[in-house]
Amino acid sequence: MKRRQLGSSELFISEISLGGMSLSTDKIKASKIVDMALDAGINYIDTADLYDFGANEEMIGAILGKRRQDVLVATKVGNRWTEGVEGWHWDASPSYIKEALHASLKRLGTDYIDVYQLHGGTIEDDWDGIIDTFEDLKKDGLIREYGISSIRPNVLKRFLPASSAKSVMMQYSALDRRPEEWLDFIAKEGASVVTRGTVAKGLLTNSWKERLQRVNGFNTYTADELTATLTGLASHYDDLHALAIASNLKESTIASTVIGASSQEQLAQTLAAYEKIDSITDFKAIKELTKAEQYMDHR
Repeated sequence: MKRRQLGSSELFISEISLGGMSLSTDKIKASKIVDMALDAGINYIDTADLYDFGANEEMIGAILGKRRQDVLVATKVGNRWTEGVEGWHWDASPSYIKEALHASLKRLGTDYIDVYQLHGGTIEDDWDGIIDTFEDLKKDGLIREYGISSIRPNVLKRFLPASSAKSVMMQYSALDRRPEEWLDFIAKEGASVVTRGTVAKGLLTNSWKERLQRVNGFNTYTADELTATLTGLASHYDDLHALAIASNLKESTIASTVIGASSQEQLAQTLAAYEKIDSITDFKAIKELTKAEQYMDHR
């Protein structure tokens, strides 16, 4: 498994990362998936404090155990649960970020987080306070690097130039090309993109025909447009799963793509697809058959 530098940081992460959100809540099943991922060379696991109300962090921490030093753990902050009041609500205050970090450290059974990410954000947030807090946590050795999970251009333009953030998580695939116009900007600011949604809910896998029957379009694609697009891609490429990964990793700004795996079989399919990406060098059909859209809101 090849690794790429995360922005201008000293962290090098595997081109395929494991998303914690899709892991089984059964610890034995989840443990087999994590072990399989690590044995395949995956060294980056992404989770969040809100996944299963923190139980996802707790399970990942327990599974990693002695292998913690071999893994880069990324988690997220900003969504706060208030029992009996509002449920989940946004809180990016400095005090809550610090409180949430210590809670995540405890659940993960570690004394530091490799990449701590703001789980969203609006232009109205106290960005000076947020950035100062992340910088303080970094100086204290509680986090190694920090970043953000966001698809809001105005937030990225406010956050990245004013911070030393090294990671931006964004949804990006051949069926959602909106991040493309921001890749150069992100790289210029010393950060990398870690992508999610690479296989577009299974539409960009070799089970695309079956998946197509379960959806009525995707993003701005109507059902007919989606059928035509996938049929066209399949006529140009033998393996849509491999294409999905390759089309992400062809971009130098992208350090890794986070994949979900609820079973060892799913992970095996991703790893098999990854092994084929070097054979895909022509991406013209993607540009010809898919929509090159832009983010229209929050610019």
